[in-house]
Amino acid sequence: MGRFVEGEDRRQSFLLPESLDDYVTEDNPVRVVEVFIEELDLGALGFAGVQPAATGRPAYHPSTMLKIYLYGYLNRLQSSRRLEREAQRNIELMWLTGRLAPDFKTIANFRRDNGPAIVAVCGQFVELCRRLDLFTKAIVAIDGSKFKAVNNRDKNYTTAKLAKRMQQVDASITRYLAALDQADQRDSDVAEARTERINEKIAGLRRQMQFLKDMEQQVQAAPDKQVSLTDPDARSMATSGRGTGVVGYNVQTAVDAEHHLIVAHEVTNLGHDRTQLEPMALKAKAATGREQITALADRGYFSGEQVLACEGTGVLPCVPKTETSSSAKRGVFTRHDFIYDAESDHYTCPAGQQLTRSRRRPTRQDDMDEYRHLTACFTCPLKPKCTPNKLKRFRRWKHEGVLDQMQARLDHMPEAMTIRRQTVEHPFGTLKSWMGSTHFLTKTLEKVKTEMSLQVLAYNLKRMIQILGVRPLMEAIRV
Repeated sequence: MGRFVEGEDRRQSFLLPESLDDYVTEDNPVRVVEVFIEELDLGALGFAGVQPAATGRPAYHPSTMLKIYLYGYLNRLQSSRRLEREAQRNIELMWLTGRLAPDFKTIANFRRDNGPAIVAVCGQFVELCRRLDLFTKAIVAIDGSKFKAVNNRDKNYTTAKLAKRMQQVDASITRYLAALDQADQRDSDVAEARTERINEKIAGLRRQMQFLKDMEQQVQAAPDKQVSLTDPDARSMATSGRGTGVVGYNVQTAVDAEHHLIVAHEVTNLGHDRTQLEPMALKAKAATGREQITALADRGYFSGEQVLACEGTGVLPCVPKTETSSSAKRGVFTRHDFIYDAESDHYTCPAGQQLTRSRRRPTRQDDMDEYRHLTACFTCPLKPKCTPNKLKRFRRWKHEGVLDQMQARLDHMPEAMTIRRQTVEHPFGTLKSWMGSTHFLTKTLEKVKTEMSLQVLAYNLKRMIQILGVRPLMEAIRV
């Protein structure tokens, strides 16, 4: 085999065997994992088993198990069984654990029993990034994405799904009964065999119908009118594609706009984002350590109550208003055509008339004010483009000034939504690519939160290696 690069003979023995450290280069990311975990105070973070028991079989130290998991999530190895195999054959993992190879059950139990502590480790890494002054821009982008749970769509039941399935089963029973009538009219061995087979089908469908009726009672008794059999906390959620959906969880993230680090995250089983702006923004503010941050989010987060809750907290939300009115399509005036004067507390309509605030009526909502002009509308030539009613009645939320201030911030920052999209969409795509088609491997909300924290920690660690490099990051961790 001349002129080729040749390997060593597998049977060749060496007088001085090579050490494992020789196989791990100085700029290998596994060295960052080693340094980061060794610098943690695992007992203070809440890990069980930091102090060994006086009796019984010696246990693995939590740092060893945490190293295995962090290495696994960095290299797309989330399964405890795959991690067990890798610990027996992967040189990097052998170097990291000192040739220890726990079985898959021990590995899985560590993740199950130390959920809050693993979440705290993720927060410790964000604190490291803050200590390195990586959040000076004080702009975060907030978004949510649906991740699949360990629950097939056919094992999730809602009122609408049950009604549709019961209708399908009922139609199938009707069809088989008609086929049974036809088979009964023929006297032959084939007809008899077919009759027996149809009766079995009908019996199976009736059992399925009874199951659906029992499930309907469970769904009606559930607080949110939804039941999942495999993962009880997973929920059916709509996605952007028409007629599509996923049974899973809604993962919320707040991403730093400068370095694209995930500064805060949360896992919920709510199918919408309308109530997540304020809690995620406050988490991001606490994580970055800034006195004031700008929070960018899309229209799905728009809620007057949420924007108001951010007032005075140091969070400056920037969320576009949702446009639900069809006035523009019908060629009539929209809210933007009415100019509000805060000093005089009145609106100026397109005809130049002033709409003043009237007294609140008992039937009106307490937080809404009504503006109108008592006479001008009767003779106004623009009335056909304004309102079909006798008077134009304009309603204004009593905290509308908070929304006006937010709109002013958006007007001064026209690139806000572009920054948001470029910042927060990419981490979701990366995480879903790492997790594969199955996404989450664990069940119930608390275990899924633990799994997501490991994914976020791995993502942030890989980002920091790209930003600083392996050796500078190790030095920063040791400081």
